[in-house]
Amino acid sequence: MNRLAFCESASHEDPPRPPESGAPETQPKLRRGFAVMDRKVVSEIASRGGKAAHSAGTAHQFTSDEARVAGRKGGRATHARRREALQQQRDVPPESAGQRGDKDGQ
Repeated sequence: MNRLAFCESASHEDPPRPPESGAPETQPKLRRGFAVMDRKVVSEIASRGGKAAHSAGTAHQFTSDEARVAGRKGGRATHARRREALQQQRDVPPESAGQRGDKDGQ
């Protein structure tokens, strides 16, 4: 079947719409593009792209200052959840001594 025949036979209806109730659709997102490919294939494609960029002279070369700033940003982002969790633990008031049955709260 040639391309034109396929296009003519395709339905021109609108895609199905989610229900009007505002409930989110429960179907998982379909994986597309690189997400569907085998990791080794994706890695090979990325490797070829990097090599091509370096040979063309268009690849970015980090200076030590740029690398330092990027590393600092990464560290902050990585540990942000841990800092938030610790902060929330500090903000929660401890249980009163009387509720736990300690001798101080008799």
